[in-house]
Amino acid sequence: MFTINIDPVAFSIGPINVSWYGIMVALAVITLLVVTLRETKRLGISQDTIYSLFLWGIIGGFIGARLVVVQWGHYIAHPQDIFNFVGFPAFSLYGVIIGALVAVWVYTRIKRVPFQSLAGVGEAIAVGAPLAQAIGRVGCTIDGCCHGNPTSLPWAVIYTNPHSACGLLGELLHPTQIYFLLWNLIVFAVVWRMRGKLKPQGSLFLLYLCLYAVGDFGLRFLRYVDQPFLFGLHQGQVISLAILVIVLPLFILRMRRASQMGRNEGD
Repeated sequence: MFTINIDPVAFSIGPINVSWYGIMVALAVITLLVVTLRETKRLGISQDTIYSLFLWGIIGGFIGARLVVVQWGHYIAHPQDIFNFVGFPAFSLYGVIIGALVAVWVYTRIKRVPFQSLAGVGEAIAVGAPLAQAIGRVGCTIDGCCHGNPTSLPWAVIYTNPHSACGLLGELLHPTQIYFLLWNLIVFAVVWRMRGKLKPQGSLFLLYLCLYAVGDFGLRFLRYVDQPFLFGLHQGQVISLAILVIVLPLFILRMRRASQMGRNEGD
């Protein structure tokens, strides 16, 4: 058993509370940017538009994280909580992904750039995203959000700080945040290994989505939720299934076409 009695607020500057979750999110964003810049440089992609795309993606991801997937009814009724990082469930990863993709799509419409031309950028993001997510899960662990169901396993965690976002204070729980962190590191290792090996360009991003969706679907069976969303599944699990239904066939089709083209070139 591991006891977590850390105050989610790291420090205060006047009336502003700076949370550990917010610090970890900031570190995750910086990590994603650094890795993306490194990978786009390796792929020979011009860096001129990366910062603009990243800014649009961050804004869209932030809005999507709060509004697109979870608790949107709460945020509509209490818009001030959009900027609250303490005491209320924070970001939804799928909201980040959806919001960022929509924002980047809007950017390509404004700049009149084909969305497909950003496949290389997607490759770069696929490398940094799971590593950034792992860092974000450290914030979840400290904050107490995204916690698991009650359990008697020896590695269970117990939250005791009254300011924790955990809804089951004082109970032994699955450390689902750590489970997700470890899965993110596994996804990062696989994606890192597959860099430059998948054709056509952009397939690495699809692989990343599939891998994360598989882990997310399975691990959410251990994550605490007040009420199931659909057929006993969490809302995130339904989205994971939707992603797999759409993305996995597309990924397989692209792999088959690339393999067929490779055979034709070899004849």
